[in-house]
Amino acid sequence: MLGDLMSGGIARALRYPQYRNFAAGDVTSLIGTWVQRVAIGWLTWELTHSGAWLGIVAFAELGPSILFSPIGGAHADRFERRLMAMSTEILLMLQSLAFVLLVFTGWIDIWWVVALTGLRGALNSWSHPARQSLISSLVPRDQLPTAVSMNAVLFNIARFIGPAIAGLIIVEWGIGYAFLVNTASFVLFIWVLYRLRPAYADKIERKRQPLMTQLLEGYGYVIRHPGIGPIMLMLLLTALFGRPIAELLPGFAGAVYENGAQGLAWMTSSMGVGAMIGGFIIAQRGQVSGLTRIVMAMTCLMGLSLLVFAMVPWFWAALIAIAIASCAIATMSISCQSLIQTQVDGALRGRVISVYGMIFRMGPALGALIMGGLVDNLGWRWPIAGGAAVCLATWWWGQRRAGRIGAVMEKPPEKPAAEKPVGA
Repeated sequence: MLGDLMSGGIARALRYPQYRNFAAGDVTSLIGTWVQRVAIGWLTWELTHSGAWLGIVAFAELGPSILFSPIGGAHADRFERRLMAMSTEILLMLQSLAFVLLVFTGWIDIWWVVALTGLRGALNSWSHPARQSLISSLVPRDQLPTAVSMNAVLFNIARFIGPAIAGLIIVEWGIGYAFLVNTASFVLFIWVLYRLRPAYADKIERKRQPLMTQLLEGYGYVIRHPGIGPIMLMLLLTALFGRPIAELLPGFAGAVYENGAQGLAWMTSSMGVGAMIGGFIIAQRGQVSGLTRIVMAMTCLMGLSLLVFAMVPWFWAALIAIAIASCAIATMSISCQSLIQTQVDGALRGRVISVYGMIFRMGPALGALIMGGLVDNLGWRWPIAGGAAVCLATWWWGQRRAGRIGAVMEKPPEKPAAEKPVGA
């Protein structure tokens, strides 16, 4: 089966050496990131045993997107994206190193966790639009949907491998070593970015505009676009009410199923398996045709599977439900990103991707903050069930507009006459 997967769209994307190098460095860093995310979640639970604090820490990482993602996107359209990505990755490595020192010295407390997690969120708001905008410079335009999907596949491969590694490290050696692994994982990616020579580039006329003018131009483009606007709205609603489940898993593992760090690793890895399967399916398609229908179907499946997860009393059934939900979440998100990257104006790519990144991070942050507060009063299951109901309502709204959205977003990408390789 893996051989069949690697013989189609995925293999075509990996033929390009600059993208291949970028993907190898990115997945290594992402594995470390997921090791750290599990470590932060379990460290927060050990320090507080509170659903509210899990929501606060999730918001601390994802909340800075509200302020910094649009600014990061504007700068990605103004400055050299490779250097911007490299500098933020160096700062993220130093942030991880601070966790290592605090844990091993015993100085760590919940306030340090919140502060350092917030710093990571701010840095990611600059790193994300720069890294994602780079993808369009590494493959020809007709291979962009596959490359975008493949990048999401790598994210979810890391999402599967990272938590498994984290669970082993935490159980056998302790949380400090998990942060140390993440620190080391940055080295390869920073080196790849240093050596990277983008072979295909958006033709951008860089304007001398005030920052606020650039931000408003990006927001206006998203709101007015007849396809990107509705898709962003669906992403926002599902990010607020569906995706916060990932941030609340430590509470389900510790309080609902009483399986500890190993149970958390199993749940997070189950989400990674589901997301990885969804990502492979979309990457292997290698085309935008039919993606709008997939977005609608996966939004419905997301709501149904989260509803099952919220209600089942058995751990093994919860693992299956969360894997299906994660597959639906990833497939929907990857399809949306592929549609957006294919149709967006290249001169606005950084800003539009920053809006996507802001939704991707801000939505689960706000949702986790709200649901984490409700958990202390309503228990763990009912807030998730309510979020599932909102996802189903979002599907109903989007399904009625699917034809109009698809007509705009599934047009074949036009290859600019000026697009030529500028390096190997």
